[in-house]
Amino acid sequence: MSKSIDFATASGIQSPAQTQALLDLVAGEARDSLLAVHETLRRELPQGPLAIYEAGGGSSSFLPVDVLGRSHVTVVDIDEDQIRNNSYAQEAILGDVQTYRFGEGTFDVVICYNVIEHLPDVEAALLNFLHALKRGGMILIGAPNPHSLSGVVTKYSPHWFHVWFYRHIRGIKTAGLPGEAPFPTFFHPLVTLSRLETFTAAHGLEMIYRREVESPRYPEMRQRKPLFAALVDAGAALLNAVLPRGTDVRRGDYHVILRKR
Repeated sequence: MSKSIDFATASGIQSPAQTQALLDLVAGEARDSLLAVHETLRRELPQGPLAIYEAGGGSSSFLPVDVLGRSHVTVVDIDEDQIRNNSYAQEAILGDVQTYRFGEGTFDVVICYNVIEHLPDVEAALLNFLHALKRGGMILIGAPNPHSLSGVVTKYSPHWFHVWFYRHIRGIKTAGLPGEAPFPTFFHPLVTLSRLETFTAAHGLEMIYRREVESPRYPEMRQRKPLFAALVDAGAALLNAVLPRGTDVRRGDYHVILRKR
């Protein structure tokens, strides 16, 4: 049953530094891919005002600023603190994206970035997104690869370890506090990219952008903790050497854009 109520209405768009999440990314494959995602959205989206549904939304958006500036953004998040932290949405709703349902064909774009790995029922969420999307509309998904080194560690390690990593390796002192990452992960089977591709193709979605990238945690570690990063890189190289050719366990994230036919 959905736990959702109208909770807050944000005051409007803030500065680019608050709305461009890519500014928080260290230079690397993930940042390059997000820039390519931005170019794809600029090219493929219709001109004029846009209706955006952000499934899960904190303090920064993953949309380019020029697109965000002509959009009416509706955020749905189950965490009250995340809703309070949001400063760019015109409408913020406290609710569960797995059960919250909008009218058919309401939105031009659905953003689901670093969210599906936290959902017990990814299929329900994806079907809700598809229902809410206009024909020709797009879904942007950013998610971790469960079969990468970082994905396996995240999946099988306790949550306290995730908090420790964020605080002591990434240097985020507020990690684990209310409304702050890391959040508990479930890794539903549909988070796996191959299964996600099969599911979306079966439900009338065309994949117009797809890229697997090195997790941004690697360049972060190389900058902040070079000795620790060297050990992790060596371990990843050893795994790549014994796994089937072409495997790179450092490719811990992916971006996809899906278009509704």
